[in-house]
Amino acid sequence: MSAVQVLAVVVTFNRLPLLQRLLERLRETPRLTGVLVVDNASTDGTGEWLGSTSGFVRHRTLIRNLGGAGGFHHGLAWALEEGADLVWLMDDDGLPEPDCLATLLEHETLDFWGPLVVDERAPGRLVFPIRLPGGTSVVHEAADAERAAVGGVIDGIVIPFNGVLVTRDLVERIGLPREEFFIWGDDHEYRLRAEEAGARVATVPAARVLHPSIGELGTPMMFGRTTYNHTPSDLKHYCMARNNTVNLRRYRGWPHVLLFWLKTLWFYLFTRPRPARIPMSVRAAVAGLRGDFTGHERYLKVGG
Repeated sequence: MSAVQVLAVVVTFNRLPLLQRLLERLRETPRLTGVLVVDNASTDGTGEWLGSTSGFVRHRTLIRNLGGAGGFHHGLAWALEEGADLVWLMDDDGLPEPDCLATLLEHETLDFWGPLVVDERAPGRLVFPIRLPGGTSVVHEAADAERAAVGGVIDGIVIPFNGVLVTRDLVERIGLPREEFFIWGDDHEYRLRAEEAGARVATVPAARVLHPSIGELGTPMMFGRTTYNHTPSDLKHYCMARNNTVNLRRYRGWPHVLLFWLKTLWFYLFTRPRPARIPMSVRAAVAGLRGDFTGHERYLKVGG
């Protein structure tokens, strides 16, 4: 039997030093067949530097910045064109531990699975908190995630696209990520689509990807009864409000949409008072429900 072909897809935009660090690690990663880099029209010299690479690392430059969603859409399609059996998806700012891929490949009966994403400055803490399946418990520490594992995995949850593996078969069944989402919510939508198709989804706590801290994801609110994914970036918030509304409407129904809107009102009136975020959120949500995925472009002009 021929060896399984595992191709990494890396999406990058204007973070050349981080990309160089990541590619150095990937070149040393056992069982990895090659790396496909999708450059989102970077302006910091990334394209020129990638032009000097060949062989194990190949690249394509998009004509404009399509965000993570567009990058993974095109990168995943490219990987399938190249005959990949498994695709390892990641942003340019992550850094898999040397044994991350090998540890993930110990669980090849899964369809869509990934590592813990931990803070590179405090590796015991999760960058992306995990809501454990079957309840409302959210864990923020790697040790708590490890304790929740059964047979080395936490079934039913994965944090895409930060070092996740996806099988060729699953991509052929459910299609590519929604490129129009740009950022924030495209990865979650892809997981929901995978779950709807009956995919075997899991997190492997023994596998780790280091990642810079991204602030206040999972900020407690409503007297600690729930959390909210706050970001200081208007670009990210607009995309989150729009894409989350679309995802909840499609996969969970109107009661969940209304609850999300209530949480947004509460958060920006009481938890982190910022009233200007409320009309922005309304515009984003309405745009998403109308199928308009262009509104985020106004925030690109001021750097997000």
